[in-house]
Amino acid sequence: MENSQQVEQWGMFEAVLQGTTDGNPFKEVQIFAKFSHLDRTVEVEGFYDGDGTYRVRFMPDAIGNWSFSTWSNDPDLHGNSGFFDCVPPTGNNHGPVRVDRVFHFAYEDGSPYRPFGTTSYAWIHQSEQRQEQTLATLRESPFNKFRMCLFPKRYLYNLTEPGQFPFALAHDSGFDFTCLNPQFFSG
Repeated sequence: MENSQQVEQWGMFEAVLQGTTDGNPFKEVQIFAKFSHLDRTVEVEGFYDGDGTYRVRFMPDAIGNWSFSTWSNDPDLHGNSGFFDCVPPTGNNHGPVRVDRVFHFAYEDGSPYRPFGTTSYAWIHQSEQRQEQTLATLRESPFNKFRMCLFPKRYLYNLTEPGQFPFALAHDSGFDFTCLNPQFFSG
């Protein structure tokens, strides 16, 4: 695998590989990548994303040239390598949020972060029209974080069952928590 691209500092580099679909790849296939910059190496675990696709995501924290190589128990995923250039961040990319002075938060570049959020418990189980309406309303709000539940909750005003669940569902035995449903998360 040959990758040559630019990624912002604190942005996301993603290696996408094709491998086995046999058995339960969520449990049975391991994939890791070692990312190297100067004298530093960071190991990152990848994940199965369905349909034979495996991904390894990495957030570079230092500007310069990075290289990577993969390790896996699947021969198709093992020994892939590539590189990318990490360039300075732009726009609103201030890096990850960290604890600052014990009781505060700040981005990696020192900019303050003031969390202000809301919860929409059954949002993902609403119609697409209702979801879009909610997002449009939130765009005009002061919130900078949003949380929701993945599993359906029954309320007097929410009796709708979702079209998909985050895990494979066998109606006779319930959820298989070892087998994610990638389509649920990519929608």
